[in-house]
Amino acid sequence: MLNKPTDYIASLAKGLKVIEAFGANMPRLSITQAASASGLDRATTRRVLLTLHREGYADYDGKFFTLTPRVLRLGVATLTSLPLSQIVQPWLDQLSDQIGHSCSVALLDETEIVYIARAAQKRLMSIGLMPGSRLPAFCTSMGRVLLASLPRQDAMAVIKSADLSPRTSFSLTDPELIMQRIDAVREDGYAIIDQEIEIGLRSIAVPLTDGHGRVIAAINSGMPATHEDPNLLAQIYLPKMLNIQAGVRRVL
Repeated sequence: MLNKPTDYIASLAKGLKVIEAFGANMPRLSITQAASASGLDRATTRRVLLTLHREGYADYDGKFFTLTPRVLRLGVATLTSLPLSQIVQPWLDQLSDQIGHSCSVALLDETEIVYIARAAQKRLMSIGLMPGSRLPAFCTSMGRVLLASLPRQDAMAVIKSADLSPRTSFSLTDPELIMQRIDAVREDGYAIIDQEIEIGLRSIAVPLTDGHGRVIAAINSGMPATHEDPNLLAQIYLPKMLNIQAGVRRVL
């Protein structure tokens, strides 16, 4: 309960109203549309949107604003209310049950991936992963899938700005070599990581696309590095992952 007027920050409240104006039915808003949806005047809405854009919380194409994955930093509770996480969760659960391994969905946020949904089986990694968890994009299967969806020069810019400190002795740290792997992912349509993020762990990822073919997220599965040839992961798991990919695309 507010004790006095100074306990209330009106500008923060207005910013939250504008953020809340975005949703599954209105992912792209003009200033006028955002003002109408938030109940604020146009001048205030414009300042809020431009502030969100300047701070990296919104993209702006000159007419429309869209929220960026940075909004996820505002709290894990946001993740559970995102329409995308709700849409992919049952598909993720189904895939995890079919292949017997943990599966996740993540978005790209600058040089990192941020998890928005997860179906866990036996824990393999030394760190616990959950919605809101972050890992480097350069050495993760979902990160390479998402980087491969960018124009090559943009992906290279992300790699060059990232902290490429090796996570294991298998981690690639040369930007050119990493880009070669990303180019291969763009060609193949999937990424395989062999113990680059943690010893004993391999993973395979594919992009998730909407009905227009735009990559909106990535889905992966992690499993123990038991097979001699990591490329067997594609033979064993890729068909089921592509089925899930197609199912998600139909509902987005």
